[in-house]
Amino acid sequence: MTVTLASLSRQTGLAVLDHLEQSVSIPVVDGLHAQGDLIVIPLSVVAPSVRTWSHSVWTDVPPEGVELLRGAAGGNPHTLVADPGTCRWTTDVTDPLWLAIGVFETSAAAYLLHPEHGATGCAPGTYVVRRQREHEGHRARLVAD
Repeated sequence: MTVTLASLSRQTGLAVLDHLEQSVSIPVVDGLHAQGDLIVIPLSVVAPSVRTWSHSVWTDVPPEGVELLRGAAGGNPHTLVADPGTCRWTTDVTDPLWLAIGVFETSAAAYLLHPEHGATGCAPGTYVVRRQREHEGHRARLVAD
């Protein structure tokens, strides 16, 4: 089944901006990819420094999705979307850089949806969702979306 921006928007009830092509197929990747102020990293790339706890509480991702992060000043949300029973999410994560907001495991393609950026797909696997940071001179700051 082809997943488009329009179909994800209908599934979640989240509107996307009109300038985005809503009929194009959403690409699904199994590697590192970014969306605005978030970066999605296969867990194997950052393990063992980033990990979940043995007592982590996992939540199934519902069809309407789970809001992972809202942009600066209450802006647009980054929403994790998946078919029922295929993806789970936890915020119980250890990250020495303090950038991880959570980890998700998916047995089928899962999608990260954002009203301004569109959507990206994640192949089956386990991923860390982190905030991105940028460097200016000797100072680092979180990317504001």
